[in-house]
Amino acid sequence: AWVSSLSMGMVFFCSPIVSIFTDLFGCRKVAVIGAAVGFAGLLSSSFVSTIEPLYFTYGILFACGCSFAYQPSLVILGHYFKKRLGLVNGIVTAGSSLFTVSLPFLLRVLIDSVGLYNTLRVLCILMFILFLAGFTYKPLVPNAKDKEGGKKGKFRFPPEKKICNFSVFKVVSYRIWAFGIPAALFGYFVPYVHLMKHVKDRFGDSVPEEVLLLCLGITSGVGRLIFGRVADYIPGARKVYLQVASFFFIGLMSMMIPLCRIFGGLIAVCLFMGLFDGCFICIMAPIAFELVGAQDVSQAIGFLLGLMSIPMTVGPPIAGLLYDHLGTYDVAFYLAGVPPIIGGAILCFIPWVHERQNLKERAKRVDGETTEKMLENESTLVSDTTEKPVKEMESGF
Repeated sequence: AWVSSLSMGMVFFCSPIVSIFTDLFGCRKVAVIGAAVGFAGLLSSSFVSTIEPLYFTYGILFACGCSFAYQPSLVILGHYFKKRLGLVNGIVTAGSSLFTVSLPFLLRVLIDSVGLYNTLRVLCILMFILFLAGFTYKPLVPNAKDKEGGKKGKFRFPPEKKICNFSVFKVVSYRIWAFGIPAALFGYFVPYVHLMKHVKDRFGDSVPEEVLLLCLGITSGVGRLIFGRVADYIPGARKVYLQVASFFFIGLMSMMIPLCRIFGGLIAVCLFMGLFDGCFICIMAPIAFELVGAQDVSQAIGFLLGLMSIPMTVGPPIAGLLYDHLGTYDVAFYLAGVPPIIGGAILCFIPWVHERQNLKERAKRVDGETTEKMLENESTLVSDTTEKPVKEMESGF
């Protein structure tokens, strides 16, 4: 369990570093190298005989490779798509839902037939496909290497301010978004981690709890496709309202889990939870593009994912401690529904703040243009007044 937890945590902890490398070297190189590192970590994990090396090979090496391969796949979409960016993100992220549904059944068959180590080697095929797919990335927005050294010149590291682009936090709307989402995620993943144990405690082994994961995966994929398309019709930063709705419903569904006394009620809750989970995930990149623009989106997403790693790591263990003291998950699920609702309320202010910010920038531009015109008029007046006496003197002579 600690190996898999370390792996998930490292994927998000590495995100700020990945964003810096993406800005420096571009999406293609980072994705290809990340897939190669992930391939090496997964393959080496299949040859270890004790659990201790797995902390490095799977928990760190494989996870870091996945992080370096994952983030450029979100950034590269904004280079090619503007009008239908939401739909494209929905299609791309729906692939993870497809594998969430199908991969557990495939893994069970593989482990029963060929064993754990050979299963890891079979999964290396997927990492190799990811390695080849990375070569198809052709960034259209120039990276720091192209800006500083040019295509023919030697690469020189840009200034430190450009490497760690903390200027994205000067954008007030992004700052609210970057801290509002982690605030909502303290309870977001509690149902995903503890739902199966709750079902066994309440219903025993008489119900197929795997059906709940199936419902979550299927409706999450559907939600990513639907809400990704819907996001394209919502202008500007108002796309955030979709995330507000998703947090509200996920918080509400989490609070309803202890109230479900029949298994069918839990299935209905999981269907709605998966639908709005897909909504939250698919519009993350389009919102980042709206708030900071294409030039800064890589580090904007990286900082956000890095901040998300804290509540993702802390929330589920706190719910486990509550279960240890109370002997039931009811209080944990009730409390887990509170942070998403509070976080959603915080995000409601983003469109208003972003609009005010844009108005101020437009006003500055107008003031700057009027000042330039006034200076130009003054210069022309001065030149006219100096030319007239000269002409009079010339006519006098």
